[in-house]
Amino acid sequence: MTTFLISHNLQVASECCPPWDGLQLEAGLKRFCPTVTSAEALSHPHWRLRLESPLDAALFAAELVAGWASLRSEFGHGLNHSILALGGRKDTPAASSSPLIFGAWGVDVIETPDPDAFLEGIQWEQLKAGRPVDGVFEVLYKPL
Repeated sequence: MTTFLISHNLQVASECCPPWDGLQLEAGLKRFCPTVTSAEALSHPHWRLRLESPLDAALFAAELVAGWASLRSEFGHGLNHSILALGGRKDTPAASSSPLIFGAWGVDVIETPDPDAFLEGIQWEQLKAGRPVDGVFEVLYKPL
């Protein structure tokens, strides 16, 4: 079972693409991500949602960004931007107050008009370099 804790980074400044609340994400991603076995909105300053799936992390991330785009479409929101899922597996013991536990994946979903600039701005290549190859992923959804 793969567990994702989801945060949301909305880099699109448009009324056509409003931020989500956790309950909208919980209900919508359960509908649009067919392998999700559990979805729970969280009351946490950073983590918005916990999702579980039997898929491996990379396949689950691909399903997640496609489901996110479908949810935007269902609400009639603009989707002239890219959706990134950047994930890192928690490989160290968690702080007692953190919902991100050992073995789970922290996944930042970023909605941005320029994914390359975003990745460069956070120095993604350098961040990945310090992680095991199987402990990090990036998945990009670009609208047609």
